[in-house]
Amino acid sequence: MSVRLAVPFLLALAATAPLTAPLSATAQTPPPAAPAKAVAAAAPTDAARMARLTAPLPADQAAMKAHVMFLASDAMRGRDAGSGEYDIAAQYVAAQFYAAGLRPMGDAGGYLQKVPLTAYKIAGEGTFRWTGANAAARALVFGSDYVPAANPAAKATNVSAPIVYLGYGLSAPAYGIDDYAGVDVRGKIVAYVGGVPAGLPSEIAATLGGAPARLAAAAAHGAVGAVAIADLRRAGRGAPGFDTVKKGYDSERVTWALPDGTGSTATPAVPLLGTLSPAGAAKLFGRDWAAMARAARRKVLRARPVTAAGTLTVESATSFRALPSSNVLGMIPGSDPAVGRETVALSAHLDHVGVGKAVDGDTIYNGALDDAIGIASLIEAAKRFKQAAAPKRSVLFLAVTAEEKGLVGSDYFVNHPTVPIADIVADVNLDMPILTYRFEDMVAFGGDRSTLGPIIARAVAGIGVGLSPDPMPEEAIFVRSDHFRFVQKGVPSVFLWPGQKGPGKAAVAAFMDRCYHKPCDDLSQPILWDQGVRFVDANYRIAREIADAPDRPRWNKGDYFGLLFKGPMAAQ
Repeated sequence: MSVRLAVPFLLALAATAPLTAPLSATAQTPPPAAPAKAVAAAAPTDAARMARLTAPLPADQAAMKAHVMFLASDAMRGRDAGSGEYDIAAQYVAAQFYAAGLRPMGDAGGYLQKVPLTAYKIAGEGTFRWTGANAAARALVFGSDYVPAANPAAKATNVSAPIVYLGYGLSAPAYGIDDYAGVDVRGKIVAYVGGVPAGLPSEIAATLGGAPARLAAAAAHGAVGAVAIADLRRAGRGAPGFDTVKKGYDSERVTWALPDGTGSTATPAVPLLGTLSPAGAAKLFGRDWAAMARAARRKVLRARPVTAAGTLTVESATSFRALPSSNVLGMIPGSDPAVGRETVALSAHLDHVGVGKAVDGDTIYNGALDDAIGIASLIEAAKRFKQAAAPKRSVLFLAVTAEEKGLVGSDYFVNHPTVPIADIVADVNLDMPILTYRFEDMVAFGGDRSTLGPIIARAVAGIGVGLSPDPMPEEAIFVRSDHFRFVQKGVPSVFLWPGQKGPGKAAVAAFMDRCYHKPCDDLSQPILWDQGVRFVDANYRIAREIADAPDRPRWNKGDYFGLLFKGPMAAQ
């Protein structure tokens, strides 16, 4: 496992946090004792490994490694958002921002922005009751007809309305998709099947594939709730099977809390009420169901809207548990009187997935590459900016919480920005660079969607590599990390990774297969720290050019995301 740092040393480092950012109550409490395996002295057979971990490096490489040694140590227990160990990691980053000379940009003149995370889950089985047009109310059966969904916006949910089936339940006119055409769903519950139409670009398919896109469309058309119908389309993106939903229906999910203790959601008035099995849906749609099901199972879905003859009543309860955490923010102010208040954001996530199921006897998911090394890169990029001439635009350094729980910390920040969101001209995101090989190219997820593209190409050329197209478009990586929360506010953003030329493809595949979200993502990996310095250099060059450019970045004309989310620099 990764190198073990003694708890007193951790607390001593945490105590170096700047005077402007007092320790939070949770961070003042010593962390729980580390697991016994982490306390044990290194066995003689570990001598070679320890020698490699402690071998001298050039100063810039040693600085990066030192950050990762701390953040990905066993004592940090995987930096789970909401844990005491995460709080210590946040204090460490705050101290590093202070040492780098950054201006505090958190709460109350400090570096920490409190993020009121809340964990929520369904409480009990809820009830689904169907009242036909000419029949008495009939209860559906939990676990065979339906499973309820937790509602982050309310402790108690009670919806009673007619229900209308709309196929995919999507509205994306730019791609010729409008399941709401000619249908009045005001005051009704929308029923939909999972999945998306074939042939969509992967990033668009990923954006439309989940419940949020359906709920947004339903809300825009005046619906009061939505239910998914399982098992009619091939299981996969946005189309889980009923048994899968049933197995995990009462799992905790995380969002950020509103003042009343309930959770944030983009569609508070239109909750996802639950999932129906085909048997449950048949009870609602009666004689129409057989034809609906046949059509839904065809390779190409061409569904006609069907309104069931009756009323669906859903009652459920959601429980909430406070899980306080924090983002860490520091800034280098811009020097130009005209554009100095405009801001370039560099982001990385500080959390990982904590302690989990044992793999080869190890339960600590250290998160060295995901994303301690991104945080190390953020800190080292801040040092570079501070040592150079002041940038014309301001540069914000943002370490966010709860990325692993659904990009929650970055979502909180863009909804509670400590600088006006309209002044943020771009986000450059540093997440999970796989630095176990000498990279020969780089990939910029989202770079081709805005005028950031040419900037990125020049930056990577400056470190002696070229820019390659996305080698794994099926993964839709552009929509899967914290920069996407900025995109959703209309901010042109990019996410840079080492590319897959030469040894890259095998190295990336090895990490994803063996160590992604597993305990072996620790310092036992063959991390090349000189490649970490190159990665910092590339991101610094990108941010520097954005900061000093005459014009702020713009979405390319007609770009889907620039049009979808709007913003000061929206696509035309």
